[in-house]
Amino acid sequence: MCRLFGLHSGQARAKATFWLLNAPASLLEQSRREPDGTGVGVFTPEGRPRVEKQALAAWQDQAFAREARSLESTTFIAHVRYASTGAHTYVNTHPFEQGGRLFAHNGALAGLDKLERRLEDVGAAGLVHGETDSERMFALITAETRHSGGNLEEGIVNAVSWMAGHLPIFSLNFIITTATGMWALRYPESHELYVREDHVGPAATPDGLEATSPRISVRSHDISDRVLIATKRMDDDPRWRLMESGELIHVGPDLRPRSNRPFPARPAMQMELSDLDANAAASQQSRED
Repeated sequence: MCRLFGLHSGQARAKATFWLLNAPASLLEQSRREPDGTGVGVFTPEGRPRVEKQALAAWQDQAFAREARSLESTTFIAHVRYASTGAHTYVNTHPFEQGGRLFAHNGALAGLDKLERRLEDVGAAGLVHGETDSERMFALITAETRHSGGNLEEGIVNAVSWMAGHLPIFSLNFIITTATGMWALRYPESHELYVREDHVGPAATPDGLEATSPRISVRSHDISDRVLIATKRMDDDPRWRLMESGELIHVGPDLRPRSNRPFPARPAMQMELSDLDANAAASQQSRED
């Protein structure tokens, strides 16, 4: 199953070296179990998106370690891919960039022919360069945001509401980042997604803060205020909270998550694991250590 990770550190830029490379269950290490692609997205001090990704496991790419030691940003988005739709190519690897925003998705949806017709209707077909359902989903969000005068949250709500009413859906869990904001959606309850707020400094340990999960880990000595989003709890800290089904969270530079639940309890055509083809079903099952 694909893994998502997002971090917002407010107005303070942070390095990602600890959780990308050095943690016991780092992104580098976890790419051995989710082999179809690894990607990290950040923003430059000028607010321009920068994506480092490859259509192979990070442990197979010598350049990944060099880049991971230098990346820093106020927001991070990371994705470890187990492919459900699309070949194992660079263009199909998350995160995707559109309109100065970065996007990564964990889930599956069907009816891509209908989604493609919708993209043509809203003038967004040209945003799609690969084969994945995820990039098409992002393109609809981008188009609806454009039609909402640049209001990303409104664009998300309009795009997801349309998909929930017109497409067979298994899971639409995703993270979107900009240089100043992070949005996360858990919808519906098929996959878990957790949020953690740290506003009083990291938990005291002999070596600083260490947060680990079976998939992605964070280790930091210099970030005291932040919000984390992850597909699994990263440690036993009670601040981790499972997001509710249909919950959309927005985190701005003040690091105070704001959430709402603008979607119906279940999509009109809710898919179960048994409804997916063999490849998609395999990609949506947890591969715990």
